[in-house]
Amino acid sequence: MLAKRVLVVVILLPIGLALIYLGGWAYTGMVALILGLAAWEYARLFRAGGYKPATYLIVAASVLLPLARGWVAFSLDGLILGGFVLVSMAYHVFAYERGRDQAATDFAITIAGGVYLGFVGSYLVSLRNLPEGLWWVLLALPSVWLADSGAYFIGRSFGRHKMSKRVSPKKSWEGYFGGIVVGIIGTALLAMLWQYLAGQWPAKLESATLITPLNGAVLGLILSVFTVLGDLGESMIKRQVGVKDSGSLLPGHGGVFDRIDSWLWAGIISYFVVFYFFL
Repeated sequence: MLAKRVLVVVILLPIGLALIYLGGWAYTGMVALILGLAAWEYARLFRAGGYKPATYLIVAASVLLPLARGWVAFSLDGLILGGFVLVSMAYHVFAYERGRDQAATDFAITIAGGVYLGFVGSYLVSLRNLPEGLWWVLLALPSVWLADSGAYFIGRSFGRHKMSKRVSPKKSWEGYFGGIVVGIIGTALLAMLWQYLAGQWPAKLESATLITPLNGAVLGLILSVFTVLGDLGESMIKRQVGVKDSGSLLPGHGGVFDRIDSWLWAGIISYFVVFYFFL
């Protein structure tokens, strides 16, 4: 199992970093593909639980929204979301007419999937398109991993008080707060590293990049506190439908949705924190 996990990381990490570095359509296409695969898994999860969301509509929204975000920023969000809602309603009305008694619930699941994965996920594109977006993405996403890793190791060693008995019994409050500390310190150090690689460290105040250790610490704090809810949210769905992993596309890691559950939160939170407080 460990060998498979390492192999997947060794293969995919360089590709992901290269596309993040390139930005533009290369990065946008990667995000659209990832969100589309996660949307497919999301629909399959609920179908395993006896529901029938409109899989192809969820996938379409989850692919079109990030592509539009990369093309014309937020200009087409309303058109795509509005069309998605109306077409989804029509689809499930016809499904009810054909005998699907739970069509209204299916409609709600369809809309939730398109909004959560498509709209929220698209902020991963918007974050990359901010000034110094390359560095913000390379700060935000590893920050989640740092906090998760800190929470795991500290929780395994010192965890005594369950954080979420029903959703994720293995998580502890000790691990959670330990992850916050690791996230703050680790993200601050990572920001220092990116600042150095950007040729700005050491630097005078007036010439320093936006990616400062202080901004890194603040972003690390906010992400460490809140992104765990993305993980818990996906765990909630899987527990309700009785499925262990969202898929098996990534050997040793589960599905795509399993891997990006916290990144969905990191993308949108980081975008607004950077846009309103750091720029």
